[in-house]
Amino acid sequence: MYEHMDETHDAGCQSWVDSARNHPVFPLQNLPLGIFSPRGGNPRGGVAIGDHIFDLQAALDAGLFSGSAGIPAAAAAGTTINPLMALGKEPRRALRKRLWELLVDRGRDSADAQRHAADLLHEAADCTMHLPAAIGGFSDFYAGIHHAYNGGLRHKRPAPLLPNYKYVPVAYNGRASSVVVSGTPIRRPKGQRRFPGEETPSFGLCTKLDYELELGIWIGPGKELGNPIPISEAGDHIAGFCMLNDWSARDIQTWEQQPLGPFVGKSFSTTISSWVVTPEALAPFRQPQPTRPDGDPRPLPYLWDDSDQQQGGFDVWIEPLIITQTMRAEGMPPHRLALSNLKHLYWTVAQMVAHHTCGGCNLRPGDIFGSGTISSPDRSGLGSLAELSDDGKTKIELPSGETRTFIEDGDEIIMRAQAKRQGFATIGFGDCRGVILGNP
Repeated sequence: MYEHMDETHDAGCQSWVDSARNHPVFPLQNLPLGIFSPRGGNPRGGVAIGDHIFDLQAALDAGLFSGSAGIPAAAAAGTTINPLMALGKEPRRALRKRLWELLVDRGRDSADAQRHAADLLHEAADCTMHLPAAIGGFSDFYAGIHHAYNGGLRHKRPAPLLPNYKYVPVAYNGRASSVVVSGTPIRRPKGQRRFPGEETPSFGLCTKLDYELELGIWIGPGKELGNPIPISEAGDHIAGFCMLNDWSARDIQTWEQQPLGPFVGKSFSTTISSWVVTPEALAPFRQPQPTRPDGDPRPLPYLWDDSDQQQGGFDVWIEPLIITQTMRAEGMPPHRLALSNLKHLYWTVAQMVAHHTCGGCNLRPGDIFGSGTISSPDRSGLGSLAELSDDGKTKIELPSGETRTFIEDGDEIIMRAQAKRQGFATIGFGDCRGVILGNP
């Protein structure tokens, strides 16, 4: 079910693209896919390499793809990469290998690519990024157990985790049409809130705007309605990963979510990073899923696969940062609010896929999952302001001398991820960012 490492993961290899050499986010070993527009051009498929974007359509026009890589290259070169996602892992691997051959600093193939470099490479800073896929469905899971536990404590439940939590990958279906690409401004939402001491709700601006630090999971080959995906095959239906910020209007959410769950408090926007980091790129950073604590139930058979338990986890560091209007005006860098890791997920992404389809729900290429907020067991890695501020009771000190309990207008939230392991190139996901605008 899981990919193996090959020459494309060799940390000793460098690209002839100078900006990619030892790049901390987009080195030769990453090769994430996305949709971009060069200055004055139309949207098309590309690959991040250092501070540049490799133009797939231009490479096809130059005759640089053929054989097993030709079909997936064409599938990724259009205005979305849904066609590539639908092809599955083997064509995606063939594309990755050919891209590596074209971009590595050795051999005849790299010389061929270099001759076309002026047409193939665009400065990323001069390009506009778009959603990488047309998203038909968005489901948001709740697989960050420490976030779930902290929420139970804030709501003063005798048992912080509800009885189903350790048996079922809890999720709800979100709003696919309001998923936006990194850099899109976010308008502060309005909705019903009932403040403490009030008997009836009022309508107005959200006063407790929050972020949620999540992994985005892109679906590749789908499954028809009525056909569950076995856990042993679930990994083959994952096309890649991104960072995902599930913006949350906590005061609106708290009032409306009983008994059916969040609605207006979540549907106003979800931000994702621009690039699809493939499962192949993350192969060196897979690890066993953490062993469940003594006393926790073993997942039911449809959620259990030995291979998934041995290789279904990830060691990837993730962080949310903030930059306020004052910090921006004073030239200050973004301030890290927390540092967490994907290893804190209670359920694997394959378990999410298996559960999502167990009742017969269909999946389509380009559907996306949110993992749920990924908090660490200690305060250093809490994945939301609701946790960091104890629902507004504790002020968070910023380097500018400002304080925050929730997000204010003009604040920008940035999420980043980095996979690091001795002997391998460090790769990143690219920024997932959004600035909050006021709402008259």
